[in-house]
Amino acid sequence: MAQPRDYYELLGIAKDASTEDIKRAYRRQAMKYHPDRNPGDAAAETEFKACAEAYEVLCDSEKRQLYDRHGHAGLRGNPHHDFRSMHVEDIFSMFNDIFGGSGGGGGGARQRGPARGYDLETEIELELKEVLDGCDRDVEFSRQDVCTACAGSGARPGSSPVSCPTCQGRGQVQQNGLGGMFRMVTTCPNCQGAGKIVIDKCTACRGAGRMRTNKRLRVKVPAGIADGQVIRVAGEGEPPRRELSMDGSGVRGDLHAVVRVKEHKDFERDGDDLVMALTIGFSRAALGGVVEVKSIDGPVAIEIPNGSQQGDTVRVDGRGIPNLRSKKRGDLVAVLLLQVPHKLTDRQRQLLEEFAKTEKIEPRKGASKGGFWDKMKDLKDSITGG
Repeated sequence: MAQPRDYYELLGIAKDASTEDIKRAYRRQAMKYHPDRNPGDAAAETEFKACAEAYEVLCDSEKRQLYDRHGHAGLRGNPHHDFRSMHVEDIFSMFNDIFGGSGGGGGGARQRGPARGYDLETEIELELKEVLDGCDRDVEFSRQDVCTACAGSGARPGSSPVSCPTCQGRGQVQQNGLGGMFRMVTTCPNCQGAGKIVIDKCTACRGAGRMRTNKRLRVKVPAGIADGQVIRVAGEGEPPRRELSMDGSGVRGDLHAVVRVKEHKDFERDGDDLVMALTIGFSRAALGGVVEVKSIDGPVAIEIPNGSQQGDTVRVDGRGIPNLRSKKRGDLVAVLLLQVPHKLTDRQRQLLEEFAKTEKIEPRKGASKGGFWDKMKDLKDSITGG
């Protein structure tokens, strides 16, 4: 998988940048890559969302410290919003203070269904053996939840939000442009489109209607899942923003758990197959025979054909990783590596000298008739399958 990009590089700032420097840099990058300014440019939209992720981490002192110390690995278990699944308008709305309530200068508001909360993203780290069988994994994360004291209204219990005096409860205001030649309708900057404001604020959430809570849940990881794949846990993201759900409607976002599979010292995954290096001696390669090796789930006997060569492969059916859909297991693929002894006993030398007198070296079938580097390429291709 491609390595995630450095957050400071994405925003074009130094590592000692102040919070205000980060805000200015993010606003500059967001406006540069806004999809309205780059219509049809998928790369620009991807960059836009990546900058939003960088800003969310670097403007949070706790997340920034973790990132500075440990890089992207330090943010595991500290979920952030999944900007890749968000609409552009949602991102501008989330960081409304950065853009002065203008919605980022984008086009008209996106038509919505029921208000929906933001998705969250976290990571689950697995051993290769856990991929073989599947497992249940406990995930701990924090998220914004509805304040239990005010039921999410943001108003002190016993009181209620009131109609916004700026927009008279409509949630939108009109602005005249170019000497009154046209009118532009924008989200009300006072109530953020809710049509209501809180005068007497809830003391528990300070009028936000949301409180940060810690959550622990068990995620079922299916057998055969691959590094980088995502497990979606429906309804375990955040509730809709208060201004979008004052009527009590709306649905929660989802939790996206990205799977990270640790590298194994003996095996490398290739689709549903497991590939391993198997070192054998000259005599075993020449004579063939059965060799017992450790597979991912116990010992297995591998039949070495006589006359085996460096880079040949031997397959054992059904000893790989199960397919995520069919559950049928792939194969164990052993790549043969010939080991030449550094030292010989007198008896070994005698036997080899006798053998050498009768040995005839013939070019391998299909071997290159070119020079040395052509022969090296043939060997590399035989090992890698190229």
